Amino acid sequence: MLVAGSLLTIGCEEKKQASANNFDYTVEKFADLQILRYQVPGFDELDLKQKELIYYLSQAALEGRDILFDQNGKYNLRIRRLLEAIYVNYQGDKNNPEYKNLETYLKRIWFSNGIHHHYGCEKFAPGFTPEYLKEVVLSLDNTQLPLTDGQSTEEFCAEIFPVVFDSSIMPKRVNQADGEDVVVTSACNYYDGISQAEVEVFYGNMKDSNDITPISYGLNSRLVKENGVISEQVWKIGGLYSSAIEKIVYWLKKAEGVAENAEQRAVINKLIAYYESGDLRTFDEYAILWVKDTDSRIDFVNGFTESYGDPLGMKASWESLVNFKDLEATKRTQTISDNAQWFENNSPVDDKFKKDEVKGVSAKVITAAILAGDLYPATAIGINLPNANWIRAEHGSKSVTIGNITDAYNKAAHGNGFGDEFIYSNTERNWVDQYGDITGDLHTDLHECLGHGSGKLLPGVDPDALKAYGATVEEARADLFGLYYMADPKLVELGLLPNEDAYKAEYYNFLMNGLMTQLVRIEPGNNIEESHMRNRQLIARWVLEKGASENAVQLLKKGDKTYVVVNDYQKVRQLFGELLSEIQRIKSTGDFDAARTIVENYAVKVDPELHAEVLERYKKLNLAPYKGFVNPVYEAVYDADGNITDVLVSYNEGYAEQMLRYSRDYSSLPSINN
Repeated sequence: MLVAGSLLTIGCEEKKQASANNFDYTVEKFADLQILRYQVPGFDELDLKQKELIYYLSQAALEGRDILFDQNGKYNLRIRRLLEAIYVNYQGDKNNPEYKNLETYLKRIWFSNGIHHHYGCEKFAPGFTPEYLKEVVLSLDNTQLPLTDGQSTEEFCAEIFPVVFDSSIMPKRVNQADGEDVVVTSACNYYDGISQAEVEVFYGNMKDSNDITPISYGLNSRLVKENGVISEQVWKIGGLYSSAIEKIVYWLKKAEGVAENAEQRAVINKLIAYYESGDLRTFDEYAILWVKDTDSRIDFVNGFTESYGDPLGMKASWESLVNFKDLEATKRTQTISDNAQWFENNSPVDDKFKKDEVKGVSAKVITAAILAGDLYPATAIGINLPNANWIRAEHGSKSVTIGNITDAYNKAAHGNGFGDEFIYSNTERNWVDQYGDITGDLHTDLHECLGHGSGKLLPGVDPDALKAYGATVEEARADLFGLYYMADPKLVELGLLPNEDAYKAEYYNFLMNGLMTQLVRIEPGNNIEESHMRNRQLIARWVLEKGASENAVQLLKKGDKTYVVVNDYQKVRQLFGELLSEIQRIKSTGDFDAARTIVENYAVKVDPELHAEVLERYKKLNLAPYKGFVNPVYEAVYDADGNITDVLVSYNEGYAEQMLRYSRDYSSLPSINN
């Protein structure tokens, strides 16, 4: 399954570390969101050719923004453009509370790349009335509105307003409720006029169980049914999203001209060929070239990558990340990848599910230069790619920890009061304060580098066999691999941890997050839908239940507050190993029934009393449960002949300023994409 974005935890926001260099990490706060900045240390030390490469790749990254908006919902571009037109052109009272709520609504849409929450997937409830919005819309000139040909303002309002205001229309971007048709009931724009059963039959008929190098069926297309005929609309030049992809390719060709070496040039060239053809075999060829390019300092992801936005986990959202290697910090991840075979051999899973030979595992700490698509404004802190199981088995994978993003989270969270409120005692607080950053980063490394790269599917097992539960199972597998080894003396031996007690900081943080604090991200009365959150609760609740007889972990009341207490850390490690063994079995054998049972039993339901308590305690801290970023601004300096002589980076752009600039300069798709 797709594996980026695997550690979007509250924990990474709650570590304490002193600010440095007087850099202002906080931009603004609204709704349940805090906008941060991140620095790009080391950029000025790159040579001119490397800076030019980053500039071109960054431009290619930003050109894909509209694709994600449209993938997340068929009305997203029209609604965003409507609200931006109001934000820029409205001449009325902008101190009106309804206008202020409209402004917040727009800011949330920018953040989530659409009208549904980026994490919980529920549709935003506007804090303004249809009557007010119509009054504002009618005050604008028709030329400022995203009308279709021949459409009147009244007709436009009649079409769009139900989508905005009617809570029963497109209520969830991704619905994973058991027993429902998750395709029909999801608002994401990957399917049109088609049922879940029809999707499964369509792609099932394409697959050959004897194919040991299967393509990622359906990865880069919208599946539609027109006049009773089912077909794919492929995202490529000349196909769906062509106008945006053409601009992405324009900048990729410029990047190809300043590539660091022949291997990187071949990667870019093959990616261009994939965008031109839409051929998924070409995509696999690109992925193999990309994973083998381990010598380049500059690296990037650009394309249809992650499938968390598809309820069936097949179709990929568009994203991009441009980065360069942090040479010093990468020494840590290199140690892990150098010992990948030892970790695989000593895993507590059944030998028949282990890889006989771990190939091509590379790991590094990177400095993000630009975030885009499904990695912007909210982003992962660790990524492991490619996603195809056979490529990972035969050619390896790349794992990255995004060092400057983690650092920005840490610096912005300094002194936020979270630990005093939720951590049980001074003993745990001291562990977290002393070792939380180290162990958090190390768990990310183990999760991405080894967890996702470990294990194997048995011959003939369909990579999509777990269907809607696949993403949760895969994230649990990677997290458990990392958690199990966090407490292994091998990590102290390798110099990755300072002592044999340091791991307790990550164990405590993880269990506290999975059992309690991540609930701040759930609306009252809702179940857990997002795969990473399901994964964390699955692990924590399973360990709480299975360790009850020995009181390994408990939820303990102190006054009117609930706390997580870990009484036996080694027993917890044993339980992590037992659960890892079962999760790997489910993955390796494609046991859908077992996946469904374990996810539905442990990962989905929320304790309403505990939930209400967490929300109230969190509210008193005045902390935003979600954080995201504005990007740095890159400016190319040209000489009289049009050659780039330098690339400058600045950090002064505001949130609305950046979003409006992106909508102005990187918005090539029509409002309706058929």
